[in-house]
Amino acid sequence: MKKFLSPPRRPRVALLVESSRAYGRGALLGIAKYVRDHNPWSIFFQELSFCDDLPAWLNHWNGKGIISRLENRNLNEFIRKHRIPAVFLKNTEPEMSMPSVLTDNAASARLAFEHLQDRGFRHFGFCGFNGADYSDERRDSFVQSVEQSGLRCHIFGVADNRHQSSTAQYEEIGLEDGDLVERWLRELPKPIGLMACNDMRGQQVLNACRTTGVVVPDEVAVIGVDNEELLCELSDPPLSSVVPNTEKVGYEAAMLLDEMMQGKKPLPHRYFIQPKGVVTRRSTEVLAIEDRQIAAAARFIREHTCDGIDVGDVVRLTGWSRSTLERRYEKVTGHSPKYDILRFRLNRAKQLLVETDFSLAYIAEKIGFTHTEYFNRIFKKKMGMTPAQFRKQSSAEDDGAVM
Repeated sequence: MKKFLSPPRRPRVALLVESSRAYGRGALLGIAKYVRDHNPWSIFFQELSFCDDLPAWLNHWNGKGIISRLENRNLNEFIRKHRIPAVFLKNTEPEMSMPSVLTDNAASARLAFEHLQDRGFRHFGFCGFNGADYSDERRDSFVQSVEQSGLRCHIFGVADNRHQSSTAQYEEIGLEDGDLVERWLRELPKPIGLMACNDMRGQQVLNACRTTGVVVPDEVAVIGVDNEELLCELSDPPLSSVVPNTEKVGYEAAMLLDEMMQGKKPLPHRYFIQPKGVVTRRSTEVLAIEDRQIAAAARFIREHTCDGIDVGDVVRLTGWSRSTLERRYEKVTGHSPKYDILRFRLNRAKQLLVETDFSLAYIAEKIGFTHTEYFNRIFKKKMGMTPAQFRKQSSAEDDGAVM
């Protein structure tokens, strides 16, 4: 009688990832994609919040690996006791010798600063949940970006050194200080570009602006992080936000865990995933320039930079001499008109290279360059690589592993 081999047993993997936030849901989608693309797992999952207790089934689960974004000390003890491979999607305690796959908070803050800087702001502020690790990391990087530009960053509150058991507690405490946020907003110089540590804090800031009569975005422009779409769209006005690559976070975490379950022992590093970019909504749709003529010139450059304009077109718009335009424009914005025309063109080129498969000739035409060769030469001079190399590198970062 012919014998049939039984299929190999699938590894049992527990996903202890909160599904109450867009970040966790995106990471779960990335994990699902990895499992579809590679070896199938027996997934153990139930809907959780950030600080929920461990599910009861974990005690008799008898599994092979864990991916977690929960903040729960009992989980740490469980992993140590059973010596189960685990990958975290959050910062871990130093004694947990397990790797983490995280959004690059420093890069998120730099994107937020550049987004506000592009709108002409010379005053900047940061409002976070002081004490929460992700918030403090974003704050420090945002402040560094501001100070490297020779400017000052106004920070809400002071560092909270009191020990809390979870990030959720820092957030809960922070959401109770609405009156303090309102007072802080009244005292800020205006117009000001303000980064909130996440979209939850961003919505609170927008509510405080409305209560105090501060006009958004003309007096205070606000950008959050995480792109919680429902929260951003329900904000008044809708909130701009930095978009993390959560699916890649989940995919890379699953890849890492798969290797660990096969016997590989990675170092307990933190692996960082770059954010995707910024979704612009009404909370930052403004040019923060008090000089109305320069504001009109800057708006003209932003709106027509890919139409092949040059400094001469801006001169004709203002009716000034070229030297007067350049002197006044640089005094207000910190850049020359020529610099901004090229900067906006290259930013658009990078976006098209990453998000489309358009040919280089078509992209050159779309951003206002007549000749592809000139586009290649300018791009390489400013970016240190050709457009083709930039596209290839961006594609590799999306498809490759963190290790």
